[in-house]
Amino acid sequence: MINRGVGDLIGHILDSGRQLMINPYYTGERFTLYTGDAIEVLSELPSHCVHCVVTSPPYWGLRDYGTGTWIGGNPTCPHSSGRGNNIPHTKYPTVSYPVSPAHRGGNPQTCHRCGAIRQDRQYGLEATPEDYISSLRAVFAHLHRILVDTGTVWLNLGDCYSTQPPRNNSDPPHINAPHRHTTTARQHQSTPTPRTDRTHTLPRKNLLGIPWRVALALQQDQWILRNAIVWHKPNAMPESVRDRLSTRYEMLFLLVKQPHYWFDLDPIRQSLTRRHTPSTIRRHTKSPCEKYSNTSAFARGLHGSTMRPGHKHTATHPRGRNPGDMWSISTRPLRAAHFAPFPIDIPLRAIAAGCPPGETVLDPFSGAGTTGLAAHHLAHPYIGIDLNPAFHDITITRLATHKHHTTNQHHKKNPDEKAA
Repeated sequence: MINRGVGDLIGHILDSGRQLMINPYYTGERFTLYTGDAIEVLSELPSHCVHCVVTSPPYWGLRDYGTGTWIGGNPTCPHSSGRGNNIPHTKYPTVSYPVSPAHRGGNPQTCHRCGAIRQDRQYGLEATPEDYISSLRAVFAHLHRILVDTGTVWLNLGDCYSTQPPRNNSDPPHINAPHRHTTTARQHQSTPTPRTDRTHTLPRKNLLGIPWRVALALQQDQWILRNAIVWHKPNAMPESVRDRLSTRYEMLFLLVKQPHYWFDLDPIRQSLTRRHTPSTIRRHTKSPCEKYSNTSAFARGLHGSTMRPGHKHTATHPRGRNPGDMWSISTRPLRAAHFAPFPIDIPLRAIAAGCPPGETVLDPFSGAGTTGLAAHHLAHPYIGIDLNPAFHDITITRLATHKHHTTNQHHKKNPDEKAA
């Protein structure tokens, strides 16, 4: 297996006479970050250059990450499209939020004061679930091209209900009073919930089934759906609902291009808590046919003998058991502007099982860089793409902290090396 880092990948592009139109936002040791639309950046990468993709795209209608900008008009104008004033970004004042993403519907907003045009290319604020699914299908079409034939894609998606946005669009995002001064509240303010009307296609209170809609659409695009993993969150945030059960899980789909692909179960096997022995039928009785006193009617032997499991059926694997398709992993808070990173345990498992040693990992919706940290921890080159450069800054800070922590742990285990 060829071990090619990100630097070698870029060198390969230059050697082939092809020039990247988008410059990296950050390049480090086997770690590269690009700022821009996922489709535009992916279109610049060569075919079959990535072995594993682990990503969690913005969920539909859930959150606005503040990537919208006004084009043209008067730069000093406090732009407004007539539906209320922009909500300032508390962490990054230079980035403002759209007025009403619920009413965009694919049409650009125009400032009624100076004529400036609002542009926002982030995913998750599409007018309908169908538009959202179409956006992700376009991204996955490029992923299909750049992924090696034996590669794997791990897609994390959460669901939502059909709801209506608040009527007053000029109001700030709602924050419960008991948590107004907490870290969680500040994160809510830095990445507010968009006022997206989710009742275009279904009546109110319908569970939309977005993850499965996306998965089934990708199957139509020739992706093979190998697993639907339930990510159970033991510490899921409570919901103030009384007419349904609270949601405590999200979906993680494993997608591949062909029936035979790279997959190594051993690194993610779970250790056995006790030694299991092969089960036996009625092992506490002298005969497995205790129920029958006369066995002459059983021409093919004792009753139940053909149902006895063999050794391979009951024997445990010496390296541990298969973790199964329900992963119970607690969420982890991030004291930064990015509000919705998934725990690093998810990409650690996905990369360990679905990527050959030393090969490139990619996340087209890099966000706070959790997939990148997992790739770096497992010694894999990483390519991250995100529309908001502020999140790349968070990634770079987290990467530096992770490197410092890793170095200190290494010195603790090898004190003689540090002294030398």
